[in-house]
Amino acid sequence: MYLNWILFGIIAIVSYAVSAMLQSKFKKYSNVPIDRGLTGRDVAEKMLHDNGIYDVKVVSTRGMLTDHYNPGDKTVNLSEGVYSSNSVAAAAVAAHECGHAVQHARAYGPLKMRSSLVPIVSFSSKWVMWVILAGVLLINSFPTLIWVGIGLFALTTIFSVVTLPVEINASSRALTWLNTAGITNVNNHDMAKDALKWAAYTYVVAALGSIATLVYYVTIALSGSRRS
Repeated sequence: MYLNWILFGIIAIVSYAVSAMLQSKFKKYSNVPIDRGLTGRDVAEKMLHDNGIYDVKVVSTRGMLTDHYNPGDKTVNLSEGVYSSNSVAAAAVAAHECGHAVQHARAYGPLKMRSSLVPIVSFSSKWVMWVILAGVLLINSFPTLIWVGIGLFALTTIFSVVTLPVEINASSRALTWLNTAGITNVNNHDMAKDALKWAAYTYVVAALGSIATLVYYVTIALSGSRRS
């Protein structure tokens, strides 16, 4: 049990460090303009059109690092600091989100799997903590309940793990296009790569944290069954 708490502590520290580094990298690269002067919106629209995609809109959304692709309404949502900025960071983020649009258009397997999990995970995320809490309290009289909670949480863990190849592939598509389209060059391509690398690390840490939490819940369930 103590090992679990130590692991949680390590993951929490790593998560904080990665988040801080990500913000630092984006702040740094947000001050480096790309040579062609294209804004995040320009980059996104060009990447979409270069890939033969004309039914996806590029829109601005509030917040920082709130960028995402919505397959439901086919929109690439760029945060205000990305939408109108002509920086390396903005180009990298815009291209990454368009990478998801390309995945959608090409029926990329892991993205289809993640999308199919969204309604299930939305439901399980709403109830999982309540079910697990009740399962812990009733572990001696109704041990099955905690396993139901663990099953619900396992769905969120699967979602986190499936997200990894989706995000990594989107970044790979983005970096390849940025280079071949001449948006980045020998002087700043590594900056775009570095920014997306640290963004990917956040998903890795999230997946590891979810796996560790799942193992912790399983440990509780197993120890409870041995006592009963």
